[in-house]
Amino acid sequence: QVHLVETGGGLVQAGGSLRLSCTASGQIFAINSMGWYSQAPGKQRELVAIVPSGGSPDYAPSAKGRFTIYRDNSENTVFLQMNSLRPEDTAVYYCYASIARGRWAVDEDYWGLGTQVTVSS
Repeated sequence: QVHLVETGGGLVQAGGSLRLSCTASGQIFAINSMGWYSQAPGKQRELVAIVPSGGSPDYAPSAKGRFTIYRDNSENTVFLQMNSLRPEDTAVYYCYASIARGRWAVDEDYWGLGTQVTVSS
């Protein structure tokens, strides 16, 4: 099976930085998109940033200019560098990947279990 594991969450003061990482492992033929979503208490899960293989990243308006998404494809890993953090960034951050498990398989969606990011004022 395919598993996504996130690391890098924690507690940081406003204006600080964190770097999240997510590594995919298991039965993987190819990875298309990888990205990050956030979910605050009582809110819907929202896209933060996503990047396809060989393409340009997309960012939520609140993330653009502060966050950077990038991949290490040799390690099946995606990173989210988060700078100038604000209290409203506080949420659980979930890794997402679209993965084909075989040459003739369609892409399937996979999710990590999430990592908590808390930004204090």
